[in-house]
Amino acid sequence: MQEQICIAGVDVSKAELVICMDDRMSGIQQDPNEAEAIRRWLQKLPQTSIVAMESSGIYHRLLAQLAHSAGFRVYVLNARDVHMYAKAISARAKTDRLDAHVIVRYVRENMEHLRVWKPGAEVSEHLQQLLERGDKLTDELVKIRQSLRDVPQLKLQLKQLEGVFKDVKAQIDKMVEQLLGQEPKLQEDYRRLKTITGVGLQAGARLSALFSKIEFANADAVIAYSGLDPRANDSGTKRGRRSLSKRGPAALRRQAYMMAMGACNSKLFKPYYEKLRTRFAGTEALVILGRKLLRIAWAVWKSGKTFDRSMFA
Repeated sequence: MQEQICIAGVDVSKAELVICMDDRMSGIQQDPNEAEAIRRWLQKLPQTSIVAMESSGIYHRLLAQLAHSAGFRVYVLNARDVHMYAKAISARAKTDRLDAHVIVRYVRENMEHLRVWKPGAEVSEHLQQLLERGDKLTDELVKIRQSLRDVPQLKLQLKQLEGVFKDVKAQIDKMVEQLLGQEPKLQEDYRRLKTITGVGLQAGARLSALFSKIEFANADAVIAYSGLDPRANDSGTKRGRRSLSKRGPAALRRQAYMMAMGACNSKLFKPYYEKLRTRFAGTEALVILGRKLLRIAWAVWKSGKTFDRSMFA
């Protein structure tokens, strides 16, 4: 009889890991989210174990990298999928302990459909981390603006804060370019992606890191990964309203949207965008254009050629 694989479901936060082993609520433990503590815990696991966690910004990365380096099979799960699964099995509450338990059940039932997590090349990993920190910086600036917008007495201080954020963001962009320069092939792919109208430094770097890490089968797979794929909501003869799956990284969807905003008024893409606007609202049209740009980006990456404007239709 084949031995059952041990699954460790880990709920990851900034400070700690809540670990459930093989669906046993009684065996749940908590450890610091620190390298030494993680290494000690991994040493106690059977070598055939699976380590699974939800994607949680930057906080899951240390565990994923250390578990992979130690030879374990690692799954980094889409948090939305796990959340919907928890609702489907009628989870009665949401706590870190229950989340870890749900992760184990989710992996055991869906293992054959999951993609094993693997780290990208060192430069790509560093690039991804820098981009994530830039995203976090932008999010924090938005929060500060919202909290101070109704306090005119702090208008000057807000402007000064925005200047500091702008300087830090510029430094991150500089570091991104330096990283790209360390890997000739990655830099060349990045330069090709930037020939696409609407693709700038941030978009080119993010897409370079993504495509170098994940080998997508086709452009449809890229769209599905981004969460920009429309989901049907039909029943019988009724055709329901389509909505985005939003299963992939939110940062990638935001990037596609920003690419579309940069391209919609260009000479090349403006006619296409205006045609979309005859049928869709502004946001919907930008989403569709962003989806188109992602397809073009994947084609440019796959072909190894620069963007041919004459091929756009």
